[in-house]
Formats: sequence, C-alpha cells, structure tokens
Amino acid sequence: MSFTSLKKMAATSIISCNCYSSLAASKGTNPRIPTKGSSFLRTQRSSSWWNRQFFSKCSSQKHVHCQLKNGQVGRSFSLKECAISIILAAGLITEMPSLDWSPNAYAATPALPDLSVLISGPPIKDPGALLRYALPINNKAIREVQKPLEDISESLKIAGLKALDSVERNVRQASRSLKQGKTLIISGLAEGKKDHGVELLHKLEVGMEELQQIVEDRNRDAVAPKQKELLQYVGDVEEDMVDGFPYEVPEEYQSMPLLKGRAAVDMKVKVKDNPNLEECVFHIVLDGYNAPVTAGNFVDLVQRRFYEGMEIQRADGFVVQTGDPEGPAEGFIDPSTEKPRTVPLEIMVDGEKAPVYGATLEELGLYKAQTKLPFNAFGTMAMAREEFENNSASSQVFWLLKESELTPSNANILDGRYAVFGYVTENEDFLADLKVGDVIESIQVVSGLDNLVNPSYKIAG
Repeated sequence: MSFTSLKKMAATSIISCNCYSSLAASKGTNPRIPTKGSSFLRTQRSSSWWNRQFFSKCSSQKHVHCQLKNGQVGRSFSLKECAISIILAAGLITEMPSLDWSPNAYAATPALPDLSVLISGPPIKDPGALLRYALPINNKAIREVQKPLEDISESLKIAGLKALDSVERNVRQASRSLKQGKTLIISGLAEGKKDHGVELLHKLEVGMEELQQIVEDRNRDAVAPKQKELLQYVGDVEEDMVDGFPYEVPEEYQSMPLLKGRAAVDMKVKVKDNPNLEECVFHIVLDGYNAPVTAGNFVDLVQRRFYEGMEIQRADGFVVQTGDPEGPAEGFIDPSTEKPRTVPLEIMVDGEKAPVYGATLEELGLYKAQTKLPFNAFGTMAMAREEFENNSASSQVFWLLKESELTPSNANILDGRYAVFGYVTENEDFLADLKVGDVIESIQVVSGLDNLVNPSYKIAG
C-alpha cells in the first residue's frame, strides 16, 4: 500500500523541515503506499533527517502502557527550526506551481491556502482539544471554562516556578467562567444526561479548587496531571450536551456499519529490534459524530479481528500505516459478497451540519474551508485510498507523524483530501518508534461499542 508522490512541492522553502506525499493505498504497479515493493513516497528531506527529528519520542507524564527496556524513558522532541517561515511564505504563495493532482481537476486552483491562513495563529494540535472542539454542540459557557484550562499548557512552557503565576490566572479565569456560566451549562445538557452532567460539574468545581491549592503550594509537577483530569471532566460534560445523533447519514450508506457517536480502542503493538521499547498500547478515540461511515467501518473491522497479527507496513517518519491484508486483495473482502468493502471519502466541514461525501474540498471549490477533524495532531488517524478514486478506502489506515507548527490546520495538502476519523490520545509519541514489521498483537474496543449500528461482524458470526 502506498502514498503516491506529490509533484514539485515548492514547500521546500518554508517547510524544508516537512515531508509531503499523496496518500493512497495499493499493491503492485498502482501509485500507492509501499507495503510490499518499492516506495513511491517523495520526500523533501532524507529519511535519516526524519529519523533524527521523530525517533524515540516518549512522555513520562502519560499513562505509560509502553514497556521500555532497562527502565529508559525517551524525551519528547519539539521542532523549532522554521523561524524563517514568515519571510518565505510570500514566495511560497506567489511562486508555487500547481500540484497537478489530476489532468482534469484543480488546474487553476491554488495548491495551499493564502498567506492569511498560513500565519493566522498557532494551530490546535492537542488531540484532546481537537476532539472537544469537534463535538456538535454550541454552548459558549462551557467553552469559556475549557479555553483557560487548555491555556495552562502554554503557561507551563515558562521556566521554573514563574509558570505558576500564569497558571494561577488561567485557573481563576476558568473558575470565574464556571461560576458565572453554570446555569447556561446545565441548560445545555441533554435531558437524559442531565444528572450525569451535573455530577461532573461538581467534580470539576472541586477539582479546580484543588488545582488552585496546588498552585498556592507552588507544586509545579502536580499541575499537568490535575489539568488533564479537569479537561476530561470538561470533555465529558460537553459530550453530555449531545442529544442523540445530530443528522441523517445519506441513504446509500445507511445500511453500512455506522458509528453514531464516539468509541475508543486500545491497540497493542509488539515492537521488534528496539533496545528501548518492547511493546506499547495506543489509546485511540474514534469520532463517529464527524465520520460515522469511516469510523463505523473501522470499528466493525476491529470486531472482526481483521488487524490482529497484522504488521506495520509503512513507518518512514511521515506516517505509520497498516491494514493491507496478505494476498492480492488491497482491502477487506466482505465474506458475504466476496467483494472488497469500500467506504466513501467523508469530510466534515466546520460550520456544516453533516459531512460531504465522495469529493475532496478542493473539488468542491472549498479551498479555505476548515475541517472539523484536521491533520493537526501527532497521531491523527485517517483512511488511505487510491489517489484518483475518492471512494476507494477499505481497511488501510495511517497515523500522521508531524509537528503542526510547520503546517497549520488546512494549510497542508491533506486536510479535505483524506478522511480523518480519530486521534491517538495516549502514548501517541511512541508511534515514532514503530518500524515496518512490528506486529499488532491486539486491538479492541474499550468503550462506545454500543454506538455501532449495522455491525456486519455479528452477521458474520
């Protein structure tokens, strides 16, 4: 399976520390990702550069389900090498040639959004924050609690105990917003989830008081774990605001496995030939609110144990990829039809009530549209497909490895062209340690299976 190359990327200047390709899936001579055979990826930098930048990421602050050898813990790397991007951006926009995705399409369209999009501000790259903002809710009061709690991460970038002064301002702002907006927050809870939501709000209030005490005690190390706990409460409250599934899936896809809500899976990978890492469990949240067909297809395949025992088939510093079964088939063959099961390209545009199907945003002329699930986080999960067949995705999936400071939301060549349906939310940094040949020992749904409708795995028995 293979990501076909992008042609003549002028991004060599502003994004000389980045890597581009068209993301596709196939075997043999088709222009797709190389699970078997030669690579079709064309990078702007050597693979050794990517290995230096992304190898051996590890965070001791996560729930570490990754077993390291000799008790070693790696250090998370942060790219800071593109300070000249502002200077080069103008040349990128005015001089970039066409990407030539198709002889019949995009001929007169810009390859990237304009400069105002490129430098409009730092993108959100935390997977938890992306998932919270992707929920189909409109409650300003809870967002005003969420934002200052998320800003604590920026405050903690300040050296030493000075960071706590900024953290204290964040906590006070969040506490004030919760107190002032509590009535509006409660009114936004779905009727059947109101009691649970109110209970969570109480835990949130208590937790913020505890965080305030942590700050007053000048215990910097305790801030981040408590922040994570509080943001989990906030996210759960926001999910309690969603009342049912918010739209109808198009009729032609209604009989397919659909994830009407969210689910989470744990994927355990056995790591070979790595002196520092033996195995790792990746926690992945799948978003059926914004990609019900895509996420439903994946959950159904997980329940069929399709991925268990499968190897990692691509790991080059740009993506980690798997899902290409043995034999001539390029995806999942449905036993009931003995034909490949494919899913349509599915993209939720920010501000819309339902996804668009079967067309890229560029094909629709939505060049500046923002996607609800952008390729912003390290460990963004999406479907691979044939480059010129929008509805050809089946079972091959990939996780993107990159630093989003280099390519902000919707300022890269992936948003709106490939279907994102989830994010790795725990141990995502360890994705950079995976190599071709590492084995998925197990993958199981740990929550949200009741949101899957039309599961074909039950019919298959």
